[in-house]
Amino acid sequence: MRTALVSVALGVAVLLAAGVADAQAPPAYGPAITLEMAKKAMAGAEAEAKKNNWPVAICILDSSGHIVLLQRQDNTQFGSVEVARQKAWSAVAFRRPSKVFQDGVAGGGAGLRLLGLAGATPVEGGLPIMADGKVIGGIGVSGVTGEQDSIVAKAGADAAK
Repeated sequence: MRTALVSVALGVAVLLAAGVADAQAPPAYGPAITLEMAKKAMAGAEAEAKKNNWPVAICILDSSGHIVLLQRQDNTQFGSVEVARQKAWSAVAFRRPSKVFQDGVAGGGAGLRLLGLAGATPVEGGLPIMADGKVIGGIGVSGVTGEQDSIVAKAGADAAK
C-alpha cells in the first residue's frame, strides 16, 4: 500500500513537472462504485461496442483500484484484458483520462518522463467514473484503436450516472 502511495505521489510530481497536469487539482476520491453502478457502466460500454462491432475487453475498477467487473467479448485478443485493466487503473490512480499520458508522451521533451511513471498507461481508453464530482471508479477498454476504446469507455462512464 505504501509503495502505491509513493507511486501516486511521484506520478503527481512528474505530471506537474511535465506540464501535462490540468490547471486545477484533480477531483477527490469518493466512495467506491457499487456493483449496480458498475453493471450499468458495463452495459453502456458493451452496447456501444456491439453497436460498432468492436471486439473489446472492458474493465471496471472501484476507487481503490480493485476489479469490480471485467469482460472480454468474443474474438477479442486476450492481451486486451490486461491492457483494459491498466487503462482503468491509470484513470483511477491519477484521477484523469489515460489519454493525458498519451498526449504527454506524444509531446516529447519533458513529457517523455511519463514513460518511467509506474502505472501510468500512456494509451487512450481509460476514464475515471465520476459521481457528485468525485472519482468513484475507473473504466478501461482495449481491443480496437485508442480512440475507439475511448468512445466505448465514455459510453460506459456516462451510463454509470
